[in-house]
Amino acid sequence: MADAKPTPAPTGATGVLVLADGTLIWGRGFGAEGQAVGEVCYNTAMTGYQEVMTDPSYAGQIVTFTFPHIGNVGTNAEDVEADSPHALGMIVREDVTAPSNFRSIEPLGAWMKAHGQIGLAGIDTRALTRRMRTIGAPNGVIAHAADGQFDLDALLELARDWPGLEGMDLAKTVTTATDYDWEGGVWRLGFGYEKSGEGAANAPARPHVVAVDYGSKRNIFRNLVKAGAKVTVVPATTSFEAIMALKPDGIFLSNGPGDPAATAEYAVPVIRKLLDANLPLFGICLGHQLLGLTVGARTIKMFQGHRGANHPVKRLSDGVVEITSMNHGFAVERESLPAHARETHVSLFDGSNAGLELTDRQAFSVQYHPEASPGPQDSFYLFERFVGMLG
Repeated sequence: MADAKPTPAPTGATGVLVLADGTLIWGRGFGAEGQAVGEVCYNTAMTGYQEVMTDPSYAGQIVTFTFPHIGNVGTNAEDVEADSPHALGMIVREDVTAPSNFRSIEPLGAWMKAHGQIGLAGIDTRALTRRMRTIGAPNGVIAHAADGQFDLDALLELARDWPGLEGMDLAKTVTTATDYDWEGGVWRLGFGYEKSGEGAANAPARPHVVAVDYGSKRNIFRNLVKAGAKVTVVPATTSFEAIMALKPDGIFLSNGPGDPAATAEYAVPVIRKLLDANLPLFGICLGHQLLGLTVGARTIKMFQGHRGANHPVKRLSDGVVEITSMNHGFAVERESLPAHARETHVSLFDGSNAGLELTDRQAFSVQYHPEASPGPQDSFYLFERFVGMLG
């Protein structure tokens, strides 16, 4: 395959998406040249493309944006959730235009090229999304070559050989390498993100949250600080003994990529000991799934997953509907929840589980992202509830 003569693209095409079933979708490449293989998914958010691309939960995925105008506001150093992008690439409808926003410091295409991300424009994203709703999230290769030359046989083989996210532990690849104290504050227009320094976030009187980083987003820690905590972040594989040595008042389990059942092999034994220590615990997304696995529930691979900033979730305690942000391809199977795990939230899109709490421990979790503020403040109460449990 490697020695095969490259196949020229149709006139004007410098990019292609090759799906594992042999489907070819031609477009115009932008950002970095090269190729990347992963799961193709779609996101329905109308804003926040920079946050999406830097969210570690998107590791191993190529994101199709259903909103047609992506890149119009450029990029900046503030709208990121990690030091570098984790999504493999993006697929968009319209060509990326010159940025038109006073906060922009770099066009999207230049930002993606600098970070090695591949973009593909000129795609009928509506048709691709409808296809994914029918066949599920497929494996595929996104490729960009300025000369329009592609070895399609090799790309197809790459797509077919990729094992998929099921059974894949990606938390170890995106977690922090060392412990650190979170010092970032809230964002204010014209001021950026405040530094907490020796102020509120590090005040001795504040309860101490140890956050286990399975692929966390920065805004989660900002919201914990806003709710009144100080935060220490530790790697995904940190032992129970090392966590307890930090003298936590509560434990946070972060979001992250990959199959929760694979991450659970080293995460669940630690979480079980933390629950036995009766420490208050709060989990989001992958953290929610890991809490479910810890108490004996099962997780399942979803057909197409939930990804977007407009997902309605019903809070079962009072019937209130929250508008939430979601990004997950696995879910906790409701029927497998044990008697001491009560379902608290449910997706109004497909009825899947979106939250749980334990009746015999101070522990709860949600499948969605309250820190993303799509409501915009519908779900901040979760951070306040957690910090309020810490005493």
